[in-house]
Amino acid sequence: MKNRKIPAVLLAFACMFCTEAFAQNATLVSPNQKVSVELCSRQNSDAGSWYLKVSYQNGVKQTEVIPQINLGLLRSDQDFSKALRLVRTGKPVSIHEDYTAVHGKRAHCTNQANELTVAFETPSKAKLNLIMRAYNDGVAFRYEFPEKSGSFVVKDELTAYSIPDSTKRWLEKFNPANEGLYSSMVDGKVQQDWGYPALFNTPDKSCWYLIHEADLDRNYCGSKLSNAGTGTEYKITFPDQWNGRGKGESQPTVTLPWKSPWRVIVVGSLADIVESTLVDDVCPPSVVTKTDWIKPGIASWNYWSDNHGTKDYKTVCEFADLAAAMGWPYTLLDWEWDAMGNGGKLEDALKYIKSKGLKPLMWYNSGGDHTWVSATPKDRMLTHENRVEEFTKLKNLGVAGVKIDFFESEKQDMIKYYLDILDDAAKFGMMVYFHGCLVPRGWARTYPHLMTYEGVRGAEWYNNGPEFTTTAPEHNTVLPFTRNVVGAMDYTPVTFTNSQFPHTTSYGHELALSVVFESGIEHFADRPEGYYALPDAARTFLKEVPNTWDNTKLLDGYPGKYIIIARQKGNDWYIGGISAENMREKRTKLEFGFLPEGVKYKLTLIADGKHDKEFSTQYLVVDKSSSVDIKMLRRGGFVASLRPLL
Repeated sequence: MKNRKIPAVLLAFACMFCTEAFAQNATLVSPNQKVSVELCSRQNSDAGSWYLKVSYQNGVKQTEVIPQINLGLLRSDQDFSKALRLVRTGKPVSIHEDYTAVHGKRAHCTNQANELTVAFETPSKAKLNLIMRAYNDGVAFRYEFPEKSGSFVVKDELTAYSIPDSTKRWLEKFNPANEGLYSSMVDGKVQQDWGYPALFNTPDKSCWYLIHEADLDRNYCGSKLSNAGTGTEYKITFPDQWNGRGKGESQPTVTLPWKSPWRVIVVGSLADIVESTLVDDVCPPSVVTKTDWIKPGIASWNYWSDNHGTKDYKTVCEFADLAAAMGWPYTLLDWEWDAMGNGGKLEDALKYIKSKGLKPLMWYNSGGDHTWVSATPKDRMLTHENRVEEFTKLKNLGVAGVKIDFFESEKQDMIKYYLDILDDAAKFGMMVYFHGCLVPRGWARTYPHLMTYEGVRGAEWYNNGPEFTTTAPEHNTVLPFTRNVVGAMDYTPVTFTNSQFPHTTSYGHELALSVVFESGIEHFADRPEGYYALPDAARTFLKEVPNTWDNTKLLDGYPGKYIIIARQKGNDWYIGGISAENMREKRTKLEFGFLPEGVKYKLTLIADGKHDKEFSTQYLVVDKSSSVDIKMLRRGGFVASLRPLL
């Protein structure tokens, strides 16, 4: 891993100082000259309140992306927003960083940015720094209290994004489990709290941007966006006091010196959004020095088809047999493993699973007073002592990872709990999956054994009522542009039979989710007969499809309508496409311009057949100049694999 900060003596284009109005206004431009962020004074003087503007250069056209981002914090001792005097503008530095990701949308990550630190002080001489970065694919900024001592409560963060009406937006109403549906709007008439990430398209359609936060640590709480009472202004907002059964404080306590999480805005084309690793890029490098024990992979999972499946030893064995037959490395023992019967107990199940060459994963209730859920085992992850005892047992039993559920809050105490779990799990070589949880904040870069999160309305919702039967097709085409951009997402996809309520997506659509969605551990959710009954080509595809990638490219798509995405593993490529169209077929031309020159590939294309439970399979030879016509049924989809011809 390389991380270089080079004093920028000649960054004439990277950092420019405006002279027409107020000399200290600073504009920071990305290395590729496309993204810029400008610091502005509201009073046109060196003291008062401040805001940022974000712009995007698309060829000869410049787009004002966000006209105003209000800045400031309210600390328990004073106001850091209304009377900030600019003391110093630091020298710009150039950042270039390369690192390797254990799992995710890209194995080798590289990012470039220009950074500028601006120092302010209040009338009482208290210090506040604003750190700004302009990346090739976005903007990030954070606050810093640089003083060396002191402990304070942050009463409010005043960061607020002004989003003009006529801006298309995809927003999810906030709930602590982050399991809502995204709504598409063009204005701010719906006023409430919204979860991350939030996707926007400028009124001129030339630029997209996605707002999120990253590098959230123990020194702050998670936040959300709220336009309540303002409409067009989306303000950073702390958790509600009722979250987590009212346990913990909504306002975070900070100890100086202190830095806030990064406020991240991914900027560019839709492809720039989908392919970005910016949320991970701004986070600290891995704290795990030896990562060979961290093994991404696919798991069989019995809960979707039988909500009490792990209570039954014979069901557990059937799902272990499924994983073994499909070549998947894991099977998950969900809740009620401590009440297992019908021929065997936990130890018998673990022995059987390991006899098949598999590694077991096990579910836990996060426990504590923050959740009403009484399902056991409970409280075994709650304290450091609990975790050491439990991880010691699990290591001796050959368990590879834990799924921990029901966090129900993003208050500071819960953020500390998440990170404490990850620290202890790393010491025992234990992979972790969070469920009923926050959405990713870039932690997988720092803690690569954090394999995935729920934080999404996934296939489990087919158990919860009839709503998902009708909303899933469109929802599935929104997620790759929103939730899955910012980190691993265990939607528990790829189901062909039905759970409590049926799905209307085609078999081609369901098969494509194995590529369209990304997750470090992917739980394929169908019952064994759902996979065994597939035709050879589709079943072989699910045996071979990776779930961690060397590269990711968006080929085509639009949120809520369709997506076609290509992912690379070694020399092979995999393509997944899905449509939300409810009334008619979608026909598209699949082109291969992303392939290298002079190399021919064997294409296996598995698309919708004559009806939604049938496949049509073709085998072709293609190269960079080829194209193939594809038909997707209503709510349909397709997959393709490409392997170089020897």
